[in-house]
Amino acid sequence: MNDTRHPLFEQAVPRPSRPELADDEIDLVELLRALWRGKLTIMLVTALAILAGGYYALGLAQPQYRSSAKLMLEARSNQVVDIESVMSGVSTETAALNTEIEIILSRRLLGKLVDELALVDDPEFNPDLRSPPLIAQARSRVQALLSALLGTGTAQQESTTKTPRAEAVDGLRDALSASVQRDTYVFTISATTGSADKSARIVNTLADLYLQDQISVKFEATETAVTWLSKRVTELEQDLREREETLKAARAETDLVSPETLQGLNLRSKDMRERLEEMRARAREAEAEVIRLQELRDTGNRESIAEETGDPSLRQLLTPIARGDAEAKTLFDQRLDTLIAGAREAHERILGQTNALATSYQNLQRRIDRQSADLVRIQQMERETETTRTLYETFLTRLKETTVQRGLQQADSRVLSDAIPGEKVAPRTALIVALSMVLGLMAGTAIVLVRQFMHDTFRNAEDLEAAIGLPVLGQIPKMPLKAREDLIGYLRDKPTSAPAEAVRNLRTSLLLSNIDNPPKVIMSTSALPGEGKTTQSIALAQNLAGLGKKVLLIEGDIRRRVFAEYFRNAPQGGVLTALSGEVPLHEVVFHDDRLGADVLMGEKSRANAADLFSSDTFSAFVARARNAYDFVIIDTPPVLVVPDARVIGQHVDAIMFTVAWNSTQHSQVAAALREFASANLTITGIALAQIDPKGMRRYGYGGKYGAYGAYGRGYYEAA
Repeated sequence: MNDTRHPLFEQAVPRPSRPELADDEIDLVELLRALWRGKLTIMLVTALAILAGGYYALGLAQPQYRSSAKLMLEARSNQVVDIESVMSGVSTETAALNTEIEIILSRRLLGKLVDELALVDDPEFNPDLRSPPLIAQARSRVQALLSALLGTGTAQQESTTKTPRAEAVDGLRDALSASVQRDTYVFTISATTGSADKSARIVNTLADLYLQDQISVKFEATETAVTWLSKRVTELEQDLREREETLKAARAETDLVSPETLQGLNLRSKDMRERLEEMRARAREAEAEVIRLQELRDTGNRESIAEETGDPSLRQLLTPIARGDAEAKTLFDQRLDTLIAGAREAHERILGQTNALATSYQNLQRRIDRQSADLVRIQQMERETETTRTLYETFLTRLKETTVQRGLQQADSRVLSDAIPGEKVAPRTALIVALSMVLGLMAGTAIVLVRQFMHDTFRNAEDLEAAIGLPVLGQIPKMPLKAREDLIGYLRDKPTSAPAEAVRNLRTSLLLSNIDNPPKVIMSTSALPGEGKTTQSIALAQNLAGLGKKVLLIEGDIRRRVFAEYFRNAPQGGVLTALSGEVPLHEVVFHDDRLGADVLMGEKSRANAADLFSSDTFSAFVARARNAYDFVIIDTPPVLVVPDARVIGQHVDAIMFTVAWNSTQHSQVAAALREFASANLTITGIALAQIDPKGMRRYGYGGKYGAYGAYGRGYYEAA
């Protein structure tokens, strides 16, 4: 069947338009509406959180008191040359200040504080003295049981357990804090415990122990320095004596007179080297002269020889030689040989002198080298001896200064202000309550939003219409019935109640769904059992009968046959008898005076119900009923359970689909619509049933929608 709704119906029941949102967008208006609808939940969760926070702050939490003392680090400059740089004083850089903080909170110093105040006997710092909570007791018992079952020995467990003193040190470390004030040499020590006096006592004792520790460290350093300096001075004294004796022996062994004598030898060596170079040059000249004369003699040219040598005798002999005097030639040669021999003798004489001078120079140079080495060695020994003497005198001076300073050490810090009984710092009731309120608001908001985003049901007609694209013909509140048999009596006795008026609105919308051809055969169905479809069928039949119309109510759900719970005195016979055609229809149905309509009960059948309703016999039966009555209402099984509704729907004029308020899921409604579409059936309209007015108000819809709207209370009889 086709959807032939009249345009007037579209105007009477307008389809609300909702802007399409992308998948990654959030409807902020709807989000705010959801928060407003869940305001009671948010307020309740916030109130519970505030009560829990207040109970914790005022009843469960142990009060904590904090006491503080201020200390100042003495600002001293490091001096390399005095004993203060070795024995006392600290740097005032940030790293040094933070180091002092770590010293104050060190386990060694805290251990002394535990011993000083006997904190091992204090349950606040010794967990063994506190009564363990029930959870801890249970955990201990479980651990003991597991140990027994697994066979693990107790020795290993005891080895990993801390001693009471270690536990007390850990607890004390957690209770203490220290900080440096910016741009100052002042740091603050604070202790937070369950007693105001205890906090002050711990801080003051820790400050005293810290100052005593500084003095003790300095005293120990002084004693260590004295011991080391004494040993070092003795060693340096012995070393100095040995070096002085070695230097004395070295001076005795060397022939060095003085550095000045060595300087004179160097000057003498320089002169001798210059003379030696001069003699070597003369020797080379003499040798060259001998060679030149020999070369001239070898030429045989007497005129050239006489000219080159410049000898007068040779020149005089040239004239006789020119006349051919043989004796003159002999004399010329003899004179030339004499000149060559003289030149050779001169060369040998100069060469001998040169060698002698070279030997003297070498001897002098070796003497200079030997004495230079002796001088360097002695000067090195003198420097080492002087260095040892300086070290000895310096360490001796430091030893005397350190010995004098015994017992004069002072702490590098001093107390600026002692701790007084602490002030209460926890629990901070106002802050806890405020945080509890914030957390309650967050938790309540989260609950509302999670419930909003996770709910998969329909709570108002707008969402239902937007989801399935079909008009909501009626919105039926839940009827206050104790049993099903009370339904007809309630509708009859309270004709002006909100449910009765809602059914009347449903009837009107259903009849106006097609003004030109009003539906006569109406089917009532739903997706699942228990959604109120049978209630809608009976209420609609009673309402149509109230118009003076002849109405037949048929129980199409012959599998469950629940009409017997509404109609106690029904006669024998029913749908199967009517389908057989053996008995006239008016003899099979019975008239219920309370309902004002005829009723055809269901009958148990061995045949499949879907096959039965698919027969031509059922089609003929519907035709007879259509002719005999003004309206025929068929109550069918849920469409997702059995196919009966899709079969019966082929013979009806209108299909009324019931959706249970806040119960039927979106996927179930969509699946039911797909079942009808597969049978080429179109649903005429939706009935949103079993609406809880209180629930509507709780979800924030109570002031907006129809028969259960706040503005309609004056028009309806109280239920």
